[in-house]
Amino acid sequence: MNLRVAIGPSSFAQEDTTPLDRLKEARVDIVPNPFGRRLTEEEIIEHLKGVDGLIAGLEPLNRKVIESDPQLKAIARVGIGVTNVDFEAASDHSVIVSNTPDPPAVAVAELTLATLLSLARRLISTNRSLHHKEWKKQIGIGLMGAKVLLVGYGRIGQRVAELLRAFGSEVLVYDPFFEGQLSHGEKSVSLAEGLQAADVVSLHASGTECILGAKEIQTMKEGAILLNSARGELVNESAVIKALESGHLSGVWFDAFWEEPYSGRLCDLDNALLTPHVGTYTRQCRLEMESEAVDNLLRDLGVTREHR
Repeated sequence: MNLRVAIGPSSFAQEDTTPLDRLKEARVDIVPNPFGRRLTEEEIIEHLKGVDGLIAGLEPLNRKVIESDPQLKAIARVGIGVTNVDFEAASDHSVIVSNTPDPPAVAVAELTLATLLSLARRLISTNRSLHHKEWKKQIGIGLMGAKVLLVGYGRIGQRVAELLRAFGSEVLVYDPFFEGQLSHGEKSVSLAEGLQAADVVSLHASGTECILGAKEIQTMKEGAILLNSARGELVNESAVIKALESGHLSGVWFDAFWEEPYSGRLCDLDNALLTPHVGTYTRQCRLEMESEAVDNLLRDLGVTREHR
C-alpha cells in the first residue's frame, strides 16, 4: 500500500507543479486541500484521516488534531513558523516535525522594504488622490539616516538589515535571544530605548506573546511607522488602531493578523497598509519552500531516492 500524504496549504504548487511532481515520483497518494483555504480544526482532523504525512501550512496542529490520526508519522511545514504545531504532542506520538527556514528570508525582507518605502513616501495616499484627479503633493520621509528598530534578528531580520544598510539607514536591534555579533554597524538596544528612538519599528520575532501593548506603542516616536510581517499577536490590535486614529503612528503595515482571514477595524483606516499574509508569495520562494518541505517529508517518512 502506498503512503498517503495530505496537503494543507491552499496555494501549494499553484505556480509550479514541481513539488507535486516530486511526490508523484515517490509513488505516494496525494490528498489535496478540499476547500482552497486554511483548514479549521475540525476540517484538518477529517483531512488527516488515514494519512502518513502532512505538508503543513498554518492550520491548527494541536494535540487533539495530532492524536486524531494514529497513522501520522511526519509533518513538513512550508515556511518558518511552527507555533501552530504542538511539539509535545508530536513527540509523544513519534511524529517528526520539520520546517523550511531559509527560503522565506529574502521574499519577506523584500516585501518589508517595499511596504516601508510605500508608507514612508506616502505612495498609497498620493496615488489615491491622483486617481480622484486631485493633485496633492505630500512630504514623506527618506530612509537615508532614518532609525529603524528591528524586533527580532533571525534570518529575516538580518536580511532586512542588509537591505536597509544599502539605503543608509541606522539599524537598531532588539533581540534578547540573538547570540551572534553585530558586525555591520547595527546597534543593540533595549526595547524601550529602541521604541523611543526609532522612526520605523519592524517586527520579525517568533512566538505569540504580545510585545507591543498600549504602553509600548505610546512610547514610540510621534509619527513613527510600524511594520509587522511576523505574527498579529505580537501587537495589541486596539492600541494600534487608537494610535493610527490619533496620528501617533503615521502608518502601519500588517501581513499577519490576529485572525485570518482578517476583516477587523484596520480595514477601515487609510493609513493601514494590509496584505493577506503574502510575505513568502514570490515564485522563487514558494518553489524553494514547497520543494524543501517535500524533501523533508519524504526523508522523515523514510522514502529515499532509491525507492522513488
